[in-house]
Amino acid sequence: MTDPALATLLREAVPFSLPLRRQFRGATHREGLLIRGPSGWGEFSPFPDYSDAASARWLAAAVEASYGSWPDPLRTSVPVNAIIPAVPADDAAALTREAVLERGCTTIKVKVAEVGQTRLDDEARVAAVRDALDSVAGRGVGMIRLDANGAWTVDDAVRSLKRLSAYGLEYVEQPCASLAELEQVRRRTDVAVAADESIRWSDEVTDLRGRVDVAIMKVAPLGGVRRCLELVERVGIDVVVSGSLDSAVGLGAGLALAALLPERACGLGTGALLQADVISRPMVPAQGVLSVVRVAPDLDALLEARDRLPEGGAAAWRERLAAAWASGASDAVGHLVA
Repeated sequence: MTDPALATLLREAVPFSLPLRRQFRGATHREGLLIRGPSGWGEFSPFPDYSDAASARWLAAAVEASYGSWPDPLRTSVPVNAIIPAVPADDAAALTREAVLERGCTTIKVKVAEVGQTRLDDEARVAAVRDALDSVAGRGVGMIRLDANGAWTVDDAVRSLKRLSAYGLEYVEQPCASLAELEQVRRRTDVAVAADESIRWSDEVTDLRGRVDVAIMKVAPLGGVRRCLELVERVGIDVVVSGSLDSAVGLGAGLALAALLPERACGLGTGALLQADVISRPMVPAQGVLSVVRVAPDLDALLEARDRLPEGGAAAWRERLAAAWASGASDAVGHLVA
């Protein structure tokens, strides 16, 4: 080991594995590393399909949290949406009622365009969410957001949205893969369009005015709170802060960003998808909001999360951290650790 900063990060990194309440996008557990530094804790947990270069942004965000600083928040809590995975309609209705009655969330993001499912499955799920929202929150009170994760073609998106718009949609997130396709969907439907992957996977984020309606900002995949603030200025449109199925530590970074922006329901309610967390209980909304806090893991919960990793898992995650450090994170945030 010739890089003392990397050696420090590896020494202070604790691996974790958190079980999900139900399968989400093919996963049953959420894994990663928590990094302890003089500023607190940061989370490095890029998904398996992220390259070393893309993972470098996740590591930069983790180092910013643990060794750097965030601007002072402008408020002490932020509203959040609930999230409904691509589950059958009955389950979607039950999860919606739970989100409203137990957590006070009246903005619901619904996953659509799941591999192996049909437009009828999507419509049944969205209709069930709308019925449940109207029955427990009051007709016209709740808002529905869709997230297709770029899975539709333009024609598929237009056909689906013409049907799904009947249920009252705030916007659809990343209906197609490319920004050019999002622009086409925006022109051909009355549904507002949000860009997520088109921002996360771009090497150069530009002014998005007139191209899409909402920019989704995720702290970890974009390289940290301060880099997200730079991108907010660059895109020039409304922003919704969202999470990446983070532990409570990662959610703390998302809350730090959301507390600096105009108030809008944020996609930081994903703690409800976790069966266990690195704190005693997963961080879930109360009365529709989350408090803006910097999170430190609870020792017992962290040790349980560490021991839940399969054999070889900790070594594999340390290898990913080292590869991300060499692929750009060192250049971005190495001065913070040195």
